[in-house]
Formats: sequence, C-alpha cells, structure tokens
Amino acid sequence: MYKFISWNVNGLRAVCGKGFADIFTELNADFFCLQETKMQAGQLDLEFPGYKSYWNYADKKGYSGTAIYTKHEPLSVTYGMGIDEHDHEGRIITLEMPDFYLVCVYTPNSQDELRRLDYRMQWEDDFKAYLKGLEASGKGVIVCGDLNVAHKEIDLKNPKSNRRNAGFTDEERDKFTQLLGAGFIDTFRYFYPDQTDIYSWWSYRFQARQKNAGWRIDYFVVSESLRDRLAGAKIHTEIFGSDHCPVELEIN
Repeated sequence: MYKFISWNVNGLRAVCGKGFADIFTELNADFFCLQETKMQAGQLDLEFPGYKSYWNYADKKGYSGTAIYTKHEPLSVTYGMGIDEHDHEGRIITLEMPDFYLVCVYTPNSQDELRRLDYRMQWEDDFKAYLKGLEASGKGVIVCGDLNVAHKEIDLKNPKSNRRNAGFTDEERDKFTQLLGAGFIDTFRYFYPDQTDIYSWWSYRFQARQKNAGWRIDYFVVSESLRDRLAGAKIHTEIFGSDHCPVELEIN
C-alpha cells in the first residue's frame, strides 16, 4: 500500500511556523507533494529522515513552486512539461516509478476578471497531452495538486454566486470534464460520488473556514488503468496551517 498526500501550503516557510514538521511526520506518507511553496533554492533547509526531496522553483521570487518528498527512489525526475511557455513558474514535478508516474501540479489560476483564462485554456490542453504522453509508456499516471477548479456544483458551497469566478467558469469545468473523459478518475468522487460539504480550500476572508464556505479544488486524479488499485481517499479538513488542507490517496 502506498499513501500519497498533496497539500497547497501557500508558503512553505509560513506553514513551517504552524507545525508543518509535526503534520508531515504524523501523516507519514510514502509521497508528500506540495504546491505553492513560494520559495527559491537555498531559502529553507527542510529535510526529513528517510525521505528524498525534489523541488521546482518559479523564476519569479515568492511565487508558485512545487516539491515532492518521497520514501521511494524514482527511476527519473522531470520538471515542467517541456513547453517553454509553461515551464518558468515551477508548476510541475514528475517522478517516474517502476509501475506508475506521479505528477505534482499547481495549475495556473485564471485570476481576477479572468485575465489569465485564455492562457489557462492553453495550459489545460497541453497538460492533458503531457499526461497522455506519459500514459503511452504503458504506466498509469497519478496526478495530484491544486487544480484550481471546482468541477461540479457539489464541489463548492456557493455555486450560483461563483458561476463566472476564476475556478468555477464553464470553460475550466469543461476542461476538467474533458480530462476525465480522456481516461482519468477523480478519486475522491470515485469513493464519495454524492458527498457534500467537504472542501479543500477556504478564502481567508469572511470567516469562510469557520462557516465551511469552501471549494474542493485539490485533487488526486489517476489513470483508468489504476482503478483496481484504488484503496481510499481523504480530505483532511481537520488540518490547519494554510488556506488549503491536505488531500490523501491510498493505492495498493
């Protein structure tokens, strides 16, 4: 059994002051994936016994960034998707393991007034093609991270008032539908198809977390070929430290 954790920490240095090391140790994952580390190389020396870590930093300081801690030695590690337009923001790390690929991703936000929506649409198409390219090797793919989209109305507290907001546009939701249609499984919905009121992100404003006015935008999405190995999925709403909480997947 492998246990995977994914967490958008919204600044790793900040969350280190809020008990990150204890949370990391307690969750005891085989693979622990981070998004929005907001760091450059050398800013933080954070290693854990028994783990190797891999980091992808954005060119821009204090922005984006991803990391993976793993107990298992990968066959290879790649950064980005091999497209220059997308590969300056530290958004993707891929570990090749003997029987699967693990992709940690921090999907670009469409931003206020959807000023980055066109770019986001291009990213979505290119990222899906990247994942299908990995699958072509014959191995299943496990994708985790902040995908910056609530797929269905069930995935956020206030769907009506958020209809044209970043993360809940028809365009972004449709791209997620297309990804699933291309042979991928939303693992939380696989186990809990009708579960309501479980979210992974809450705005820092309006006491959103106390009111549980959240969005489910952090995912584990896996290749159809891994369906029979799925063992469990969780959203750790009890864990604080960021405006996101960790999400979990177990695979046999």
